[in-house]
Amino acid sequence: MMKLPYGNKFVFFAIIPSPISAPDTRQCRRPALHLIRLTETHMTIPCQTAEASRLDALYKLNLLDTPPSEAFDRITRMAASLFKLPIAAVSLTDADRQWFKSRVGVEHDSIPRMRAPCGQVADNADVLVIPDLHLDEFYRNSLLAESGIRYYAGAPLTTTDGHCLGAMCVLGTEPRDTTPEELTALCDLAGMAMAQIELQHALGRVDAVSGLPNRQQFIDDFHDLQLDAGQGEQRLAVLINLATPDQLTHAARAMKSSYVDDLVTEGARWLRAEIGPGRRMYHVATAQFMLLSPAGETLDSWLPRVELRMQKAQAIARSRYVATPSAGVVPFDVNHDEALSVLRKARSAAFDAIGNQNHIAVYSQAEDALYQRRFSLLKDFGMALESKDQLRLVFQPRIDVASGECVGAEALLRWNHPSLGAIGPAEFIPIVERSGLAQATTAWVLEEALRHQQAWLRAGLALQVSVNVSAANLSECDFAASVADSLARHQLPADCLELEITESAIMAQPAKAHATLAEIAALGVGLAIDDFGTGYSSLSYLQKMPADVVKIDQSFVRDLEHDTRQQALVTAMITLSQDLGHRVVAEGVETEAVLDFLRRAGCEEVQGYLFAAPLEADAFAAYSCPISTSALRVPKLTLSPRTTAVFPE
Repeated sequence: MMKLPYGNKFVFFAIIPSPISAPDTRQCRRPALHLIRLTETHMTIPCQTAEASRLDALYKLNLLDTPPSEAFDRITRMAASLFKLPIAAVSLTDADRQWFKSRVGVEHDSIPRMRAPCGQVADNADVLVIPDLHLDEFYRNSLLAESGIRYYAGAPLTTTDGHCLGAMCVLGTEPRDTTPEELTALCDLAGMAMAQIELQHALGRVDAVSGLPNRQQFIDDFHDLQLDAGQGEQRLAVLINLATPDQLTHAARAMKSSYVDDLVTEGARWLRAEIGPGRRMYHVATAQFMLLSPAGETLDSWLPRVELRMQKAQAIARSRYVATPSAGVVPFDVNHDEALSVLRKARSAAFDAIGNQNHIAVYSQAEDALYQRRFSLLKDFGMALESKDQLRLVFQPRIDVASGECVGAEALLRWNHPSLGAIGPAEFIPIVERSGLAQATTAWVLEEALRHQQAWLRAGLALQVSVNVSAANLSECDFAASVADSLARHQLPADCLELEITESAIMAQPAKAHATLAEIAALGVGLAIDDFGTGYSSLSYLQKMPADVVKIDQSFVRDLEHDTRQQALVTAMITLSQDLGHRVVAEGVETEAVLDFLRRAGCEEVQGYLFAAPLEADAFAAYSCPISTSALRVPKLTLSPRTTAVFPE
């Protein structure tokens, strides 16, 4: 009695040995095992595990449902010719079917596994010969017999670790006997087919460009290293990155298609020469190579040699490929660290090395933890946008210097993480702005800011609210239209909204940014240049932008009373901006002395902790300025006229 898979179920079979008729005494006498289904049931754990391992070995080869191959077809044609039979196939036994990698004399590419002789070969990993299917008690009603097949012979396709994948088989429409020589030839052909399978699998472990073992081979070899390593054995891994991601991207756009291949080929050749024969190196990504140190090496003994070789690599790469190689080194415990973990850490160190003077970095757990935190925060922020209780807006008042009245507010995003607590905007905003979540974040902030403003307006509170906009928003083809739709949905006038844009956001795609800003200005929405002085500070773009306001970054304002050179710089910023028709706002005002200087320099508006920290929405509605308790009800109508936009051709 035995159990075999049948579709998604398993069935009991009785095993009935029956000798093959052999009138010729020279003929091989091997019993054919006939399987008779008795009842459906679950497979026992050992049987189930063995079949799962066999299928896993088959699937790892990536052969199923692949196109025909002449290499296999030659073997199949040879089998049909040697046996003088019309049908031959390289048959692979899947969970519920026999799939033919190669076939002669068969139109279909698969048949059900149930009552297929090749399935029996896979189950038993042994040669099977059936002289006449019509006389066979089990196979007489099989699909093969019903289609006219009378003779079958199959030899197992067995991997080096003992998993039988299927059979090299020949079939005929007439009963026949089989000689020992024919069985030997069939087994040889099965060996040839299996060698071809192993060869194709080996090719899947070698990179075609570099000729080096690939990432999968690194993983397998790392596992073998763990099996042979002594307890507590320490090693070093070095990942060499031939070029930065930006360099590869620019090269793909600007150079011929073989450029990166040439870089990789020469890099692999140079590395082979440097490490010498007998040392294995792996090609683990497009332009990345991994090398493991011999046992006994330490950072002190190995790092100087890595540095020396990287100096040579940088000289070659800069002169021939305009590339910047870098290397990441990571110590690891062979028994405890996994291959992919070592690879990730080495890659992280190599990217950190790009900014180093010698372009080499040793893995830092602190830097890695910081990077992983950023990645985790970005992943969690997507869920925060969909939640109803993680994100909120706070509002920092903007004060008119002359009157002391609050004439506006800047909406600022805050995030309360469900497990990490409050995450500072200085940490999460830069991450979000560089991600695909930037547009969705602006949409959320804009919607929330207008919702609050609508409530304030109904309560008689009229003022302008500023919302920060990222570079991603300026590249949206319909951003201005979405702003208009939001204003209309909340029944708010356009001049109640101001959008703050940094210089760097404008310079990311200047033509597209200016076109978008022109559309926004045409709506009547206010525009402010945020963090002025920290970006490109291009006077040409400052002159051409349709901005109402220039906001001087707080880095220029803090400690202003103690730095005469900074005072001169801020004074020049204020004068220049006003001469170009912009209203000036100074951020980060925290002392009366700074406020007094800005008043004398002619700055129109200020914001900062001297007046108020960012306030919750309810607190902001109740906020009173130091001079006027009714200032919040004063509409922002004192802006100088908007300048006429002049855009580059």
